[in-house]
Amino acid sequence: MTVKTRFAPSPTGMLHIGGARTALFSWLYARHFGGEFVLRIEDTDKERSTDEATQVILDGMKWLGLDWDGEPVYQGARQGLHIASVHKLLDEGKAYKCYCSREELDTMRDKQKLAGQKPMYDGRCRERADTPEDAAFVIRFKSPNEGETWVRDMVLGDVCFPNTELDDLIIMRSDGTPTYNLAVVVDDADMGITHVVRGSDHLNNTPRQIQLYEALGLTVPKFAHIPLIHGADGAKMSKRHGSVAITEYREQGYLPVAVVNYLARLGWSHGDDEVFSVEQLIEMFDLNTVGKSASRFDQAKLDWLNAHWMKASNADDLVDEVTRLLAVDMQGKAALVDVIGCLQERSKNLIDLVEGARFFYVAPTEYQEKAVKKNIKEGTWTLLDRFIAKAESETWSGAAAHQWIADICEAEAVSMGKLAQPIRIFLAGVPVSPPIDVTLGLLGKEEALKRIQKGMEKLII
Repeated sequence: MTVKTRFAPSPTGMLHIGGARTALFSWLYARHFGGEFVLRIEDTDKERSTDEATQVILDGMKWLGLDWDGEPVYQGARQGLHIASVHKLLDEGKAYKCYCSREELDTMRDKQKLAGQKPMYDGRCRERADTPEDAAFVIRFKSPNEGETWVRDMVLGDVCFPNTELDDLIIMRSDGTPTYNLAVVVDDADMGITHVVRGSDHLNNTPRQIQLYEALGLTVPKFAHIPLIHGADGAKMSKRHGSVAITEYREQGYLPVAVVNYLARLGWSHGDDEVFSVEQLIEMFDLNTVGKSASRFDQAKLDWLNAHWMKASNADDLVDEVTRLLAVDMQGKAALVDVIGCLQERSKNLIDLVEGARFFYVAPTEYQEKAVKKNIKEGTWTLLDRFIAKAESETWSGAAAHQWIADICEAEAVSMGKLAQPIRIFLAGVPVSPPIDVTLGLLGKEEALKRIQKGMEKLII
């Protein structure tokens, strides 16, 4: 059997951490077994579905590297197939029209609650013979009244649902549109989905869907319900825990490899290992090593992994994203790949790196007041004049400039910081930069001297 999985988000909201992890697990399982992975946008709720949410889903999947096979499938375009399946059930006596009004249903459930019973549809239209003229109706599935429906789950194990607890669910609304549970069954079967990987919050839908598969004569796929993600405090994941659109992590400077690595470890493990490349995840991942308990989102762990991958990444691979985030003219200035190479070791994310790199492309117009007071004294100007004179008369390189600083400071019997820090402040506006030889080498002679002279003109008394 060729494994075929799917990710089927609803574009009624943004793609968050939980949905992204579900997509990842489904994608990894398909890729591990050399199968197919399908992206299906479940846009049947026309009032709440938005183009913006759809685009965030597509952008988020692409950013994470979760490529899908073929074109994205839009569920709304398959409605004819769903309607045909509803009518098939109706024609075979496996579904029926329900004429109950909203008021009638509310009264029914209120009485059940007062009697200490589970609120559920009582099947009063199940064998109804009359057909009220011009009355609105929904179509309900005739759920078995006896026996049990078992979910043989690959993560949670076997879960039993007494059929008496499953009422006759609506499979078509009064406006003629099929409901989620019917549409998802028809689509998964028609598309040949072999494994349905989704959050455990969908578990209660599964016995109903199994009954629909069987009633329609369709093959029931294997199910894997992944426990939910909670915040560090054990509460349901929310915005205060970092549950933002997955694309927001990109804007915050996280690397996709780090986010994928972190998401994989939310519920899945391989010994005590924490760091995994995407290739390693594909090789090692299996649903039988996904835990049954809810995972806790740990921001510190995500930051740690991101810092690791910042250091481990090839500088060339970061150029495009750093260019996007910098958003400045870099033409004729320091080679970005070299700038990245000297900053990535000390950067926990791309925002850190971008802010550290900015001065290479945008000369400072102001200088940190505290740094100026601490590092620029009356004798600083003599040291700077000697450095400029040396630079103008010698062949320039970062290593050579570093040696000039050392020689000048030795001759003046002062520490190197007495000259290196003022230079750094005039180059970057702050007293922090990569090593002075690297900084001077990357900026080049013309730009470095121009900045030093400009700073001296601005601050000299």
